[in-house]
Amino acid sequence: MPLWSVLLTALVPFAYNQTFATKARSTKPKESAPRFNATTTDGQKFSNASIKGKIVLLEFWTTWCSFCADEAPFVDKLNREFGGKDFLILAVNVGESKKTVKKYLELHPRNCKIVLTEDTNLAAMYAATAYPIYVVIDRDGNIAATQRGAGGEDALRELLADAGLDIKTDSDSN
Repeated sequence: MPLWSVLLTALVPFAYNQTFATKARSTKPKESAPRFNATTTDGQKFSNASIKGKIVLLEFWTTWCSFCADEAPFVDKLNREFGGKDFLILAVNVGESKKTVKKYLELHPRNCKIVLTEDTNLAAMYAATAYPIYVVIDRDGNIAATQRGAGGEDALRELLADAGLDIKTDSDSN
């Protein structure tokens, strides 16, 4: 097999996840979210039990991911609009040190709850290897939707609507 073919085979899935969002939709029964524990950088603790009754958006991100940086304002906007209304965002930084994340957040502040990999088992559970990754957990503790890759604000709103959050998207007005 020619080298270019091997490289293309190896890189296309990675580039796809980075460039085009893929939203998982399923007609089979919803799957329960895996049992997890997470502690935010300000010491708040979350688990399956503590999120019951809320819609939760898990955002898996890194400081070096340009797509994550592009999407962060959308995530923060959703947090401003819906945070505290039975809606929670946990932005899980994957694989970076507390020092690296702290330095990044000083330059690029976020308004959602930040979780580091060392303070949770979430990244491993959702095989967070290409970023951003979004997982939405519904009020019953089930995975309502997932998306691998950047998709913009409307895509995020659709994910949350799929979980039952009363949210308007541009497609609602068409």
